Amino acid sequence: MRRAAYKVEGGKLIKVQLEEKDGKVEKVRITGDFFLHPEDLIEEIERSLVGKALEEHSLASSIEALIKEKGATLLGASPKDIARCILMASEGGC
Repeated sequence: MRRAAYKVEGGKLIKVQLEEKDGKVEKVRITGDFFLHPEDLIEEIERSLVGKALEEHSLASSIEALIKEKGATLLGASPKDIARCILMASEGGC
């Protein structure tokens, strides 16, 4: 499992654990000190990314669409920040 950590401008931290296969997300775990309400939506986001291509715009769009669909609140990070951290993990992490 590959890992990455990404510090968002303003100080929030995103951590990702990623398993990939053929350039697609096979399994992902997203944690950090950003705020997501409702909190359990993160698990739904993780499941929604399985099978998605490891491409920043596609991942960010999927995350953003689910957040909007659920009427959720994401503070301290953006869907693009999360997608960027996923890509960092796919590239070997940091």
